[in-house]
Amino acid sequence: MSAAAVEVRVGAGGLLRPDAAVLVLLSGGRDSVCLLDLAVRLAGPVSALHVDYGLRGSAAADAEHCAALCERLDVPLTVHRPPGARHGNLQAWARDVRYAEAARLAGAGGSLVAAGHTASDQVETVLYRLAAAPGRRALLGMAAREGRLVRPLLDVTREETAAYCAERGLPWRDDPTNASPAFARNRTRHELLPALRGLHPAAEANVLRTLAILRDEAAVLDAAVDAALAAAAAGSGCEGASPEGGPVALARLAALGPALARLCLQRLADEADGGGRGPAVGPRAAEILALGSAGGSASLDLGGGLRAVAEYGRLRFARGATGVGTAPPAPPAPPARLELPGRAAFAGGELTGEIGANLPVGDGTLDLDALAPPLQVRPWRAGDRMRPLGLGGSRTLQDLFTDRRVPRARRARVPVVLSGDEIAWVPGVATGEGFRVTDGTRRRVRLAWNPPPGPST
Repeated sequence: MSAAAVEVRVGAGGLLRPDAAVLVLLSGGRDSVCLLDLAVRLAGPVSALHVDYGLRGSAAADAEHCAALCERLDVPLTVHRPPGARHGNLQAWARDVRYAEAARLAGAGGSLVAAGHTASDQVETVLYRLAAAPGRRALLGMAAREGRLVRPLLDVTREETAAYCAERGLPWRDDPTNASPAFARNRTRHELLPALRGLHPAAEANVLRTLAILRDEAAVLDAAVDAALAAAAAGSGCEGASPEGGPVALARLAALGPALARLCLQRLADEADGGGRGPAVGPRAAEILALGSAGGSASLDLGGGLRAVAEYGRLRFARGATGVGTAPPAPPAPPARLELPGRAAFAGGELTGEIGANLPVGDGTLDLDALAPPLQVRPWRAGDRMRPLGLGGSRTLQDLFTDRRVPRARRARVPVVLSGDEIAWVPGVATGEGFRVTDGTRRRVRLAWNPPPGPST
């Protein structure tokens, strides 16, 4: 394929446009050099980032090469030299450093971030993930766009980027570590792919065609997941809440059947992980769906700081401390004061009080003359007791929360409304016996609690 044909193909992808600023991740290799030149021809304005990890003797020469290339193409270049020692998996560390610095630079300028991943990289990615991590996601490969990150060369092979650079007279640097068998990706490239080509000369093309088919079919599956999660969120008793990360009704998920339930669980895990790729939860789907089967609260550590939390038949995923146990409670909200009539902010939501003689009797309707306004609003405290309407005698608020299946993680954000020193109302839990509306009530007040939107409602 000629350089002009490569330019037409990449331009048709629409990821590099004249009206879109782009930051190119420039290693100095053939793929990133090809990408930089195409960005200059198709997009604008263009800048580049080179990360000098200082791990090879040729690192300084690589940085000099990138500087010379950017000067030739009139592209501003940032060379980042990460401080401190590397840690953990070398390639993962290098990737995290590169993308973190790119996000910082792009955030300042509002640019897209362009990576030089090619169709050849896509095939290697799919094969590696298929061998290393079971699940449907392994076969979907890298997306052409993920937020600000774009991959304009996913329809171009590594051989074609080399030919492009040669035709355009653009020199590149070869990374000697790309030949090292120490890295799994290199073994995929140099051992597995040649073996597959020996089985069929069109092996790579067939992988890419299969990937395209699966991406089309993924849209159908995503629609099914959307519908199932919407129904499960409604069944959790949190109508109107966002299903991102939960909560959803465990029973409804379990009734979906194994395949759709796995897809729903993975979606919830991904969304709780910030919309990225959360840990693969499919192999643990049965454990997750069995959480809380005995009632109450339970959680399951899924790795990477992600937990599945079940509370009274509702499931959510959360980031936080690892380990099996109950979900950590939310921090107590500061107290507030509610005038009558009036409104008061509490825990991100709002309490309102309306006065009238003919207000309907229900949860939150109290005898105004039995109250001593302004009412105090605060979180519950250990040892809190009240005389709940219709139950007779005194009960601890903790017992009432348990009876009403209020998750432990939410209790500190539920408003406790007091008249003087006596609890008058806890929304959705109980009304104080001494504030009930009777035939002799002359004036009524209707209290309402509008909790904050989101999965914690």
